Amino acid sequence: MKKLLLPVRVASTLLLLTALVRPSVGQTLPARTPEVPRTGSPDDSTQVLELPLLLPDSLVAAPTPVDSARLVWLQTPPELRDLVGDRIACFETDAPHAFNPSVMSFVTLFTERNRKYMQRVLERENVYFPLFEKYLAKYNLPVDLKYLAVVESALIPTAKSHVGATGLWQFMGPTAGDLRLRRDEWVDERMNPEKSTEAACKHLRYLYGVFHDWELVLAAYNWGAGSMQRVMRRTGKKNFWDLYPNLPRETRNYVPTFTAIMYSMKYAQAHQLHSPELKYRYAEATDTLQLNGRALDLRRLSQACGFDDSLALHHYNPELRHPWLPAGYRSYAVQLPATARPQLAQVDRATLFDYCQPRTDQPQLLAPIMPRLSGTELFPSRSMLAEGAPREQTEAPAPRFRRVQHKVRRGETVAAVASRYEVTTAQVNRWNGLRKGRALAPGRQLVVFVPVAAPATRPAPTAAALAANSKLRAPAHLTSPVAKPTKGTVASVAAASEPEPTDAVAAAKESAQVARTSVANTVVPALEAVETTVADESVSAEYVVRKGDYLSRIAEIRGLSVKQVMEWNKLKSSTVAPGQKLVFADPAEQETEKEEAPAPTPASPKPSRTAQVAATPQPAAQPTIKKVHLVQVGDTLYNISRRYQGVTVEQLKQLNHLTSDEVKPGQKLIVAR
Repeated sequence: MKKLLLPVRVASTLLLLTALVRPSVGQTLPARTPEVPRTGSPDDSTQVLELPLLLPDSLVAAPTPVDSARLVWLQTPPELRDLVGDRIACFETDAPHAFNPSVMSFVTLFTERNRKYMQRVLERENVYFPLFEKYLAKYNLPVDLKYLAVVESALIPTAKSHVGATGLWQFMGPTAGDLRLRRDEWVDERMNPEKSTEAACKHLRYLYGVFHDWELVLAAYNWGAGSMQRVMRRTGKKNFWDLYPNLPRETRNYVPTFTAIMYSMKYAQAHQLHSPELKYRYAEATDTLQLNGRALDLRRLSQACGFDDSLALHHYNPELRHPWLPAGYRSYAVQLPATARPQLAQVDRATLFDYCQPRTDQPQLLAPIMPRLSGTELFPSRSMLAEGAPREQTEAPAPRFRRVQHKVRRGETVAAVASRYEVTTAQVNRWNGLRKGRALAPGRQLVVFVPVAAPATRPAPTAAALAANSKLRAPAHLTSPVAKPTKGTVASVAAASEPEPTDAVAAAKESAQVARTSVANTVVPALEAVETTVADESVSAEYVVRKGDYLSRIAEIRGLSVKQVMEWNKLKSSTVAPGQKLVFADPAEQETEKEEAPAPTPASPKPSRTAQVAATPQPAAQPTIKKVHLVQVGDTLYNISRRYQGVTVEQLKQLNHLTSDEVKPGQKLIVAR
């Protein structure tokens, strides 16, 4: 029995020991597996390690995601981290040069993983950096800000981002307009290295005046000054690295990228980025060729300069959007290499421009249209004066339609409304958004556009026609401005009608021409005076105030001031009452006109036989045709009187035997006889 219990005791003891030891075994991490290098391209000089995935135990918290910059920091040898940090700390510059894991990750990117990108930048470094240093020193800015153009465009003057930023400094359209960079169909000065660099210096100087911190200035250059100010107000923080978690991803990486680019280019030789195989470019001396509005084809000019590549000059003028410029464009200077001067010196300027003309007809520039403002006179340009353009503005065309509101009655249909106003049912439906086949609800307001009859225009009579028409005579009450025919004139007319000898024919013709001219000069002023008198009589001198009228509106309609109306009617205030009569003329002037009225002339003696021949009979009076107006919704006697020239409210009431001012829609009124 004891022999059987011994194995049981041993087994129980082992189970107890296993239970006590298992928790400690479950909380220990497995041994780190050896690092396995990842296969990569032959250009990569570093190896990214793949760490094994650790499955969490039920008693252990889930692992937090590892930051990529922190991961690169951990994978970088400590000696390299310390070396890069010491070099960056030794930079004597006001530009941002803080060192942290974010900066180290981009240093590794530009010096190890993406070396070709930095080598392409180093090839163009000597072309643009002298220009950048010149303007940065001019505006008293840190010289190391020249590396900002590398971050923006990699020193490519024609670079364009997916959002439309263009040029070495990647200006957006509105920002370029604020900095006075011209942009049109032919030229975009954002791609001009010199002009865009000066504009960038002005913009950086402005941003530094706002933030007074170069790290915030670079972030604002990328994200915008307004956006940076809003996030600073929202968070209450005023340091870039404090604002780092609240910035967009592109703006967060902008300052570390700038610092890494500056380090990589300063220590390119230490990281073996320079190579004899690189095609380095250097700045060249250039000349300019002024076009002065002439058309020019850069491809033809490249051939004239002796270049094999027809687009060789486009590299010196990257702001041009097309390889040619049209005639009449603003003064533009084409950049040429100084080495092409001997080739161009062999021919004169006229021959050169004739050779460089575009081979095909290019589109011409449109003439600028000057804005027309109501109430102002258009100031004519030189071209307009040369073409004989008038200074006066042309009158606005008269409206062809009149807007009328119609109130639907019970049982009325769209067809009935259309037939009443002489329009189609489709037009009524379109004007009011009506559906076909739907009944109209009584009381609904419909909008109808009634055609307005254009006034018949008759040509102005010429002086010859007036002189030839002997039946045209001025009215009797306008005898003052009309010159009476003298005895000499009558005698000349009589002499012209009698036969004369052959040798005096020329003298007779000359006297007849003088008579015709005097008659024409006499009749034309008379007709103008008649038209002026009729126009003056069309405006009533008195007005009866109706309900809803106020003095300022009454004066405005008649072209008068409120003060004049109050003085003429001896009013103490601008308040008027319905039924009150107002006078629109100065009483003193009316009395003076009555006093100066000419007295009736006595009966003149019987004219002679010659005067009876010269006099012309009056034309017979033609029967007048009645004009009828159909009252529309919203019409009043006053509106109707203003619509027909020479008709007053009192005349309408007399013609239609009305006792009040009320009229109804559909009522017919006689407006003239």
